[in-house]
Amino acid sequence: MSRTDIDIHEARCELAAIFRWTARENMHEGVSNHFSCAVSDDGQMFLMNPYGIHFSKLKASDMLLVDARNLDDSVRPHIDATAWAIHGAMHRNNPQARCIVHLHSHYATALSAVKSPVLPAVDQTTARFHNRVAIDSGFDGMGLGDEAERLSTLLGNKMMMMMGNHGFMTVGDSPAVAFDLAYHYERGCRTYMTALASGLELSVLDDSVAEKTAQQWENYEGGPLKHMQAIRDILDEEEPDYRH
Repeated sequence: MSRTDIDIHEARCELAAIFRWTARENMHEGVSNHFSCAVSDDGQMFLMNPYGIHFSKLKASDMLLVDARNLDDSVRPHIDATAWAIHGAMHRNNPQARCIVHLHSHYATALSAVKSPVLPAVDQTTARFHNRVAIDSGFDGMGLGDEAERLSTLLGNKMMMMMGNHGFMTVGDSPAVAFDLAYHYERGCRTYMTALASGLELSVLDDSVAEKTAQQWENYEGGPLKHMQAIRDILDEEEPDYRH
């Protein structure tokens, strides 16, 4: 087995793991939403979940190999049209975005529906995203054609995109990083939306404290990898078929 084969198999396993954990955390939306992971040096070949399989049942072998430049006719019937459009455009135009997690999770999507869908630093977790989220306020449909291309130009050097009136997207150099960002972003949105619902005045952190905390998150080595390993340890014991 070549080095590439081993890497692709691990990418398949990690994707299957985060799909299943997303379902456990109730961050999924039935069979909708999609994750992808680049497996070529140029980022153009990537793995993606097929349309129609529930996140809680996805296995490593289910992941489809897709070319961002051209959707093969043999794969086309098994890929959601918006998944191909959005992730294809993202991988074509942002090769640094090796893994992409796109979700319509409860609290983040609720935040995407307000006039200013910015997550303020109201605690340690929300501070992680201080000035680190690209904000899209130009929603123009479900992410097909021109809309997908437009979205793909907004990321810049950030690892997060709040997709106004839609959901959100995280990117990273691995499934571990992209999922860890997505998990904590949804948790942060939950804290913020719950605090807003109290009707009490919010205590928003000073910019300097928020930036300091965000940098501390970035310098906290190994967190996403440990998170991934903890998830896989549980799945190895309770749902080992995710690896198949």
